[in-house]
Amino acid sequence: MATYIGTHGGKVQDYTTDPDNPIIGQVWYNTTSNALKFRAEGAGAWSTGNSLNTARGELAGAGTQTSSIAAGGLVPPNSPSITAEQYNGTNWTEVNDLNTGRYGLKGAGADNTAAVVFGGFTSPPDTTFNNTETWNGTNWTEVNNLNTARFHLASAGATNTAALAIGGYTVPPVTGATESWNGTNWTEVNDLNTSRRLLAANGTTTSALAYGGWPPNMDVTESWNGTNWTEVNDLNTARRGLSGAGADNTAALAFGGYITADSALTEEWNGTNWTEVADLTTARNVLAGTGTSTAALGFGGNVAPGPASAATEEWTNPVLVTKTVDTD
Repeated sequence: MATYIGTHGGKVQDYTTDPDNPIIGQVWYNTTSNALKFRAEGAGAWSTGNSLNTARGELAGAGTQTSSIAAGGLVPPNSPSITAEQYNGTNWTEVNDLNTGRYGLKGAGADNTAAVVFGGFTSPPDTTFNNTETWNGTNWTEVNNLNTARFHLASAGATNTAALAIGGYTVPPVTGATESWNGTNWTEVNDLNTSRRLLAANGTTTSALAYGGWPPNMDVTESWNGTNWTEVNDLNTARRGLSGAGADNTAALAFGGYITADSALTEEWNGTNWTEVADLTTARNVLAGTGTSTAALGFGGNVAPGPASAATEEWTNPVLVTKTVDTD
């Protein structure tokens, strides 16, 4: 009969308390609880991070889970914001303002030192923007405009010199227009198959995913290959005002939004299907999202019928967990 020592070359170590940072697969015996335990990968989960300094919805986000920027948004009761904040993985810090206050805008970028934001809306007066601004880590600079002015659009892009502007609302109607940014100019490329606003997207200029939207609430998902949009499998739950994160069109995370009320639903995309996973801690819509499908950041948003949210949440998948061996 095989033994643990024979198989692994050493005995299970005894501890009076569980080790602080066990590695995946590590096994030990807790002499206090008289239990054999091991370290394993658990399902992904959201955890609460430090809040934005300024609560707001319909804001833009760019970057990663540990290096993001939040820009613009709508501050209650109806004030377009110029505020920008940087996240360093722990705290948000206010930095220099946008040149033009607006909400319903979107952004792209590698981290909190290099980003681009575009589109948006201000009220009053009701003005739809094609403004584009780039961030160099210190200041925002106005650059060449979108070809189609709109708000409630979606965005994809891994850097501030390569981004997509997707869909949105042109007052009226909704649009499927897609534009590609090369760091200098926007170029019109092939449209979405389904025009919509309040959708989410993630990825790059050559590999992106767009999902959800309105009107009405949509579950439609489309995949971008750098040339065309192709309809793929739908979200499990149709909704609008959701956000997303992900490196490309093979791995994504969709979270939050509005169904008949604010939603905390999170779904994970594996390149073929969406699967429901752990919910956000705070249900909300028109929030911002950055990062990847395994390390995402969700922040801001609206929480009906109350004020805008400053909440920040971090998604980690997998989560490392300690399990006890059941000897029954």
